[in-house]
Amino acid sequence: MKITRVETFAVPPRWLFCRIETDDGPVGWGEPVVEGRAETVRAAVHELAEQFLVGADPSRIEDLWQLMSKGSFYRGGPVLSSAVAGIDQALWDIAGKSLGAPVHQLLGGPVRERARAYCWVGGDEPAQVRDQVAAQVDAGFTAVKMNASGRMNPLPNLAELDEVAARAEAAREVLGPEGDFAVDFHGRFSTAGAVRAAGVLEPYAPMFVEEPVLPEYTHLIRRVTDSTRLPVATGERLFSRTEALPALQAGIAVLQPDLSHAGGISECRRIASLAETFDVTVAPHCPLGPLALAASLQLAFCTPNFLIQEQSIGIHYNKGAELLDYVADRSVFRFHDGHLPRPTGHGLGVEIDEKAVRKADGSAKSWHNPVWRHRDGSFAEW
Repeated sequence: MKITRVETFAVPPRWLFCRIETDDGPVGWGEPVVEGRAETVRAAVHELAEQFLVGADPSRIEDLWQLMSKGSFYRGGPVLSSAVAGIDQALWDIAGKSLGAPVHQLLGGPVRERARAYCWVGGDEPAQVRDQVAAQVDAGFTAVKMNASGRMNPLPNLAELDEVAARAEAAREVLGPEGDFAVDFHGRFSTAGAVRAAGVLEPYAPMFVEEPVLPEYTHLIRRVTDSTRLPVATGERLFSRTEALPALQAGIAVLQPDLSHAGGISECRRIASLAETFDVTVAPHCPLGPLALAASLQLAFCTPNFLIQEQSIGIHYNKGAELLDYVADRSVFRFHDGHLPRPTGHGLGVEIDEKAVRKADGSAKSWHNPVWRHRDGSFAEW
């Protein structure tokens, strides 16, 4: 079996899909994308395809991963690792389909029968948070995540800290003591500001506080973990084991690799195993499309230290299309009591509606994240 063609499809709302075709076997699908840089990653996928993939044996997943990741003098970074990630997902999809098994079965078999998931709530005001959390509870979910704040001064003042606390209080009132909410700092605070904000959140016991410092300041995250009783999470902007290691050594509680950014199933499997040696749980980052979610679930079901799965159905980023629009069998992503069932289909376990993908290709404007500024006109972290 040889790879004969690699195609990419840029589809709304902001996703990139990869399709790998073979001469005598199944087709594999993956999701290589950097949000806001989809076309850049698309170019990288085709460069890798021309250099390493076309004519190669798709079953040599690890060898191809090594070539794609290390076969050029300059390596790493979000664009290359995301291109490799989507290709890696597609190769595992082919392997599972060829062998008649889900990917998690090839990685040692399932360790659970259902995976807990959380929804995003995007309310900026406490009243909105309360209503949106209540809606998710009514839908059967037991966990949500929300931003700690909007635009934030590096050192938040008392009024800003009060707003952070008010959102958390609203979520806790709705969820009660048995529900969970996570708070995403999104790297908007300075390290000292994150310490302050974590302090006001402690009475509400969030499941974790996420990305309290920017990834380039991972060497400072211990200042946050040492200052608070709250579990600290990070990892969506760390793209390899070597980048995740300092955060693990600094005492984080939850690691959040993204299977469409951090080298795909192959590398995220290794990242999860590394996290286990630090007694750290894994909550894969995934505000993306159906293939990224399907790949994340394959990891979730064979990973002992899995905690919870992010998913993007209904997320505020999704404008013009939804995750289920590109899926032929939607039952794969059917929630029950806030959990997703173990996928039993071969490969990634999801059947893509190829006609819908080809029709949607190129139909959306390129998505770019907002650019924020502080009141004095200087750049503000989004």
